[in-house]
Amino acid sequence: MLVEATLDFPEEEIDFLEAADARGKLATLRHELSQIQSDARQGALLREGLSVVLAGQPNVGKSSLLNALAGAELAIVTPIAGTTRDKIAQTIQIEGIPLHIVDTAGLRETEDEVERAGIARTWQAIKQADIVLHLLDARIGFTPEDAAIAANLPAGVPMIQLHNKIDLLAESAAVALATEAKAVRTVRLSAKSGAGIVDLRAQLLEIAGWQVGTESVYSARERHLIALRAANRHLLNAAEQAAQNAQALDLFAEELRLAQLQLNTITGEFTPDDLLGEIFSRFCIGK
Repeated sequence: MLVEATLDFPEEEIDFLEAADARGKLATLRHELSQIQSDARQGALLREGLSVVLAGQPNVGKSSLLNALAGAELAIVTPIAGTTRDKIAQTIQIEGIPLHIVDTAGLRETEDEVERAGIARTWQAIKQADIVLHLLDARIGFTPEDAAIAANLPAGVPMIQLHNKIDLLAESAAVALATEAKAVRTVRLSAKSGAGIVDLRAQLLEIAGWQVGTESVYSARERHLIALRAANRHLLNAAEQAAQNAQALDLFAEELRLAQLQLNTITGEFTPDDLLGEIFSRFCIGK
């Protein structure tokens, strides 16, 4: 409204933008919208949850970890590699956020047709994951086979490298392990004893963007999140145009209008007549 008033009524010789601190208001709007985005995303997480896929070589403890996280014996655990032939899913909650944990067949080269079908399903689940937990055997460390798995994980999907079975490590080996893979999120744990599970849960919440206090979260749908992101981009562009003062007022107004259109898809339509009504109700135009 302030920008349009300055553009449409230049004869008034009033800089409505400066008089009403329009740029300061824009900064406040951007901050508030960012907070709404954060709350809305958390609301979507509370409703829909995240898909967390357990991946790794056979017999590294994926099924044991699923059982530990679920608090129940859902998957068969044996010393025999390749026990899991198909994915097993279980939904758990951490701080109210649903996490759909998917145990998968171990990734390795095999001639077993059934196991190969399970491995193909594993890679399909990994492609659809929101988070991948890459399990390793802490007694062996990061092997060339693990490197091959890591190289084939989809780019852009958050990954935590889990060094499992630390209960079977000597103390000196555990200290050496802590220095590995500094550039990668790493958790040392024992799915059998439960050591490190609290750290894993904390990292899952951090990746999910969970924040303490859920009183203000919104039950946003995906279309709301898309509209909020688009509105935020337009307000960023508007701030860049505002920095150029009068030289870019038309572009400033257009970016604000586009941001308003995005918000209209959530709250309802705000028409040009509504805009003029705001202008004439707040300013003595023509008097």
